[in-house]
Amino acid sequence: MVDVSLHVIFDGDCAFCSSCARFLAARVRPSVSVRPWQEVELESLGLTAVECAEALQCVAVPSGEKVSGHRAVAAALRSCRFPWSTIGRVIGWRVMSPLGSLVYRLVANNRHRLPGGTPACKVTTDR
Repeated sequence: MVDVSLHVIFDGDCAFCSSCARFLAARVRPSVSVRPWQEVELESLGLTAVECAEALQCVAVPSGEKVSGHRAVAAALRSCRFPWSTIGRVIGWRVMSPLGSLVYRLVANNRHRLPGGTPACKVTTDR
């Protein structure tokens, strides 16, 4: 069994997120866990269901450092093979953060309209 160095936690109720997670899981190092938040003991990772419903989460092991949204996308991609690792590094650059945040929010708010998305993917305030 491989020790986990990064937990990537996504919304398993969202078909678009699940499709992205499958894409990611096929490209990450074996030490990266990609799982839906509905199947994870969130408290052990220092996460809440509200945080996980709002955005992608990444938790580093053993530090417990957490990042979400576009920063989580960058961290997850950095754990992949080339060229995805390079794309993750670029997304993670401080100068790219405003753009990354904007793009992430646009995608998250419209994920029900994207390929693989369903009405269940729509982010609502009561979620």
